[in-house]
Amino acid sequence: MEGFFNHWLFYGLSILAILFVLGTSISIITIATMYLIDITQTKHAIRRNYPVIGRFRYLFEHLGEFFRQYFFAMDREELPFNRAERSWVYRASKNVDSTVAFGSTHNQNTEGAVYFVNTPYPTLDEDAVPVKPMTIGPYCDHPYTALSLINISGMSFGAISAPAVRALGLGAKRANCWLNTGEGGLSKYHLESGCDIVFQVGTAKFGIQAADGGLCENSLRKVAMTEQVKMFEIKLSQGAKPGKGGILPASKISAEVSEVRKIPMGKDAFSPNRHPEIEDVETLLDMIEKVRSVTRKPTGIKTVLGTTDWLAEFCEAIHNRGIESAPDFIALDGGDGGTGAAPMSLIDAMGMPLHESLPILVDILTYHKLRERIKVIGSGKLITPTSVAWALAIGADFVVSARGFMFSLGCIQALSCNKNTCPTGITTHDPALQKGLNPQDKSVRVANYVENLTKEVGTIAHSCGVKEPRGLKREHARIVTQNGKSISLAQLYPEVKMK
Repeated sequence: MEGFFNHWLFYGLSILAILFVLGTSISIITIATMYLIDITQTKHAIRRNYPVIGRFRYLFEHLGEFFRQYFFAMDREELPFNRAERSWVYRASKNVDSTVAFGSTHNQNTEGAVYFVNTPYPTLDEDAVPVKPMTIGPYCDHPYTALSLINISGMSFGAISAPAVRALGLGAKRANCWLNTGEGGLSKYHLESGCDIVFQVGTAKFGIQAADGGLCENSLRKVAMTEQVKMFEIKLSQGAKPGKGGILPASKISAEVSEVRKIPMGKDAFSPNRHPEIEDVETLLDMIEKVRSVTRKPTGIKTVLGTTDWLAEFCEAIHNRGIESAPDFIALDGGDGGTGAAPMSLIDAMGMPLHESLPILVDILTYHKLRERIKVIGSGKLITPTSVAWALAIGADFVVSARGFMFSLGCIQALSCNKNTCPTGITTHDPALQKGLNPQDKSVRVANYVENLTKEVGTIAHSCGVKEPRGLKREHARIVTQNGKSISLAQLYPEVKMK
């Protein structure tokens, strides 16, 4: 053994000598310095016990995320989105063949798996009808008629880059869908495409805040005067971090972001964990009415369900005030939603996932005779035709996605959204990284994604025997239970009788 060790020691020293002679970047002085630093420091036991070599641990730990994604994880294993889901979005966005061969890699026998029931008499292509426009906000001076079933959820300028916002806007214009600003305010990049815009009123009121942090009605009115802005969404909570406001690291607050959000540069920006003005259902309705009366446009809320008792009280309060006082829409995010940055404790364990909360919301609104008045928008990991079709069958009127559209822009799930190092240029303000994202090229992929996602949801609907996606009902899908047998969604969530 000693001879073996001496043998390799000789060759090792010889190689080091050759490298040194050749003038490589590996320097004996550098290695010696690292050795002395590691062996004298006391913060890291691995580096102290294994100087220099111990540093590789951090490199391997970082690279492990990428090696698992590309080499070791199976197609259906990864979270938050597996390779099969990402690949479908990539193909749909590039408008290339999205068919697969041999058979499904999706295990339809696992508990919770959803599949749709085909009819022996599917809808013929010539009998199929396109998705019909749907009007939101019938009691507003300026109701909004939305043309697209699939729309772009909130992603703030600041959290994502200017080229990303431009690409999404141009793509939304091509696809006739709306683009939600997220809580980061309205920038010139949102407006340059001419697409329909939903302005999100976050808890910090970025872009429309008064000096005291409250809502500035003049700023809100100015935003509403922009013709492209079609609706206003009051954000109560977000899927990945219900109960906590947004976080924008100082490294991502450029001069432009600072101007749009009306916040200082050089320090992290935090949003309050709720609107200070909203503390119960009455003040929530007051806030909805205030925004709607100032803007004269449809106004709704975005929320995540945790407790549900307040919903019945909310519905009763609406009827007491009059049905026109209701929010024009509720965008329901699931506890499995995404974000640029949030504590892992909230991402992992706070809020109901959409598959549980969406049926509850739809049924409560139906029971209180508000289902037609309040449009329901589903949000939270709805990026594939199956997941979108499920949401429609449960009762959603529209579906919105953020991460699906990030994939359409080229996101590789590098998990660096909370840093300024996104390799695809989507969530970084580093010009060197942004140059890889061409807004004109990527906008085509955004539009392709909307078109192909809508088309394949329609294919599912036609196989079930209905003419268009919103014709899907709960009886058209089944879910696998604990004993391995499936039951109809209509049986799992029986029809609610109106009050």
